[in-house]
Amino acid sequence: MIRQKTVKGSAVIEGTGLQTGCRTKIVLNSAPADSGIVFLRADLSGRPRIGVKELSLNGCSLGRRRTVLRQGPAEVHTTEHLLSALYALGISNIEIEVHGRELPGLDGSAKEYVEAIERAGIIEQDAPAKELVLEKEAGCAHKDTFLTAFPYKDFRISYFLSYPVKSIGEQFLSLDISAGTFKKDIAPARTFCMAKEAVLLKLLGFGKGANNLNTLVMGKSGPIGSSLRFPDEPVRHKILDLIGDLSLIGMPIKAHIVAVKSGHRLNLELVRKLKDTFSCKG
Repeated sequence: MIRQKTVKGSAVIEGTGLQTGCRTKIVLNSAPADSGIVFLRADLSGRPRIGVKELSLNGCSLGRRRTVLRQGPAEVHTTEHLLSALYALGISNIEIEVHGRELPGLDGSAKEYVEAIERAGIIEQDAPAKELVLEKEAGCAHKDTFLTAFPYKDFRISYFLSYPVKSIGEQFLSLDISAGTFKKDIAPARTFCMAKEAVLLKLLGFGKGANNLNTLVMGKSGPIGSSLRFPDEPVRHKILDLIGDLSLIGMPIKAHIVAVKSGHRLNLELVRKLKDTFSCKG
């Protein structure tokens, strides 16, 4: 039987939001069994809470290049990197005290979030973990992007991307996701954009906290002002984002996820479909 997990102690993470450019701080705290993942906006009056498990998916939306969670007047931006790390490490219950509107961008990956969670420690709780079990495939598509979940004994992601710049081009990666593979092969992969996108995003007021160290700005021959951590770092980051968005289901999922050029919009559409269609075990 798989048991629920939480963090043993607390961990403080500070940094700058990738999109807003504002300094922000979060505190990871342990939480009781069956409480789920909860964001607490400690900087707002009444300290409003956003519980992922109870969150209506109408409260999940898209900012430019990020996932936003909303409940009443409270919102938290760019949740996908932290949620991805929590999911991969099997954290079922945690309270995330947020001092600001956006989570810290750190180095643009989930690596430092993994380190913070492990610094706090991980403990099992005396409660079984529920899982979402697929009985048949489910998918969604938009134009030339596709995302399908197939029944599978574990959790696997196969992702294909294609960009019209030689330094990215076509990339494909398929692997079973465990805590070990996530830490080694996915967590260090940083967010990215094409060089021509970077200029436009800045003009539109986005990416105020982005720089050449926390964002791979991909020019014709490679990243500008940085170097790749993996030859196929972009597709690995796409998998990182997808895991974070899938965590909004509220429990682990047994499935093989096949993605073709999907992003946050399609990811959330699949989450809605899976929550509406399938049952959980545990």
